[in-house]
Amino acid sequence: MNRGTAPALLHPIESLGRVSLDIVESLGRFGLFLGQAGAWTFVPPFKVGQLLQRIHFIGFRSLSVIVLTGAFTGMVLGLQVFLTLERFGSEAFLGPAVALSLIRELGPVLAALMVTGRAGSALTAEIGIMRITEQIDALTVMALNPMRYLIVPIIVAGLITFPLMTAMFDVVGIFGGYLVGVRLLGLSEGTYFGEMRTFVDMADIMTGFWKSLSFGVIVTWVCAYKGYYTGHGAEGVSRATTQAVVLSSVLILVWDYFLGSVLP
Repeated sequence: MNRGTAPALLHPIESLGRVSLDIVESLGRFGLFLGQAGAWTFVPPFKVGQLLQRIHFIGFRSLSVIVLTGAFTGMVLGLQVFLTLERFGSEAFLGPAVALSLIRELGPVLAALMVTGRAGSALTAEIGIMRITEQIDALTVMALNPMRYLIVPIIVAGLITFPLMTAMFDVVGIFGGYLVGVRLLGLSEGTYFGEMRTFVDMADIMTGFWKSLSFGVIVTWVCAYKGYYTGHGAEGVSRATTQAVVLSSVLILVWDYFLGSVLP
């Protein structure tokens, strides 16, 4: 065997090993980041002002997107489900079909994806700019813990706002289904809401709640992490923002499947 052949054959193995080490290192840093944020969450004094600002930014400023998306999701769902049920003479079940689809699946997932696109990307860019302009280092110099001052309010705000945004999405979506099914297609209003009360129970609502709560942690965790460890320059911030949105969206869908298979 030629002397140059052996090193050439080892290049793919070296590349695989390097990628594996990078993945393990990133996973470890991800876990430590969340662990540190969780530890600082319960250490007083609490940054109430920062928390309220983050709740306003993540939640209140996302309301228009949530309402618009929820309304048209419910309307599309109401139309398509009605046309499907009509083939089997089961139009009466439109209400529970729309409500269960929204409460258990579409509400938590779509609300989380919308908030990720609107607020998550902005949070990553904001923290990333603070990193490359050395504002985070300045906080450390001033004896202000960046994790406690920046990251903890974001994650706690996600825990508070995501369930509320999901509830708003569900309510508006159910009303959108009502507009199409009852006002447009002629289904009885009593049938729409009566069957919904029969088939939707607290277990379904809690499933949507736990999903939205976990999505709040995932989105704020990933977006804050990507901003905190962003690369150098404007290109690094741009790359971190893209990675945060893509990774958050993928994790939302993956985690939704696992929770859906475990929760009742």
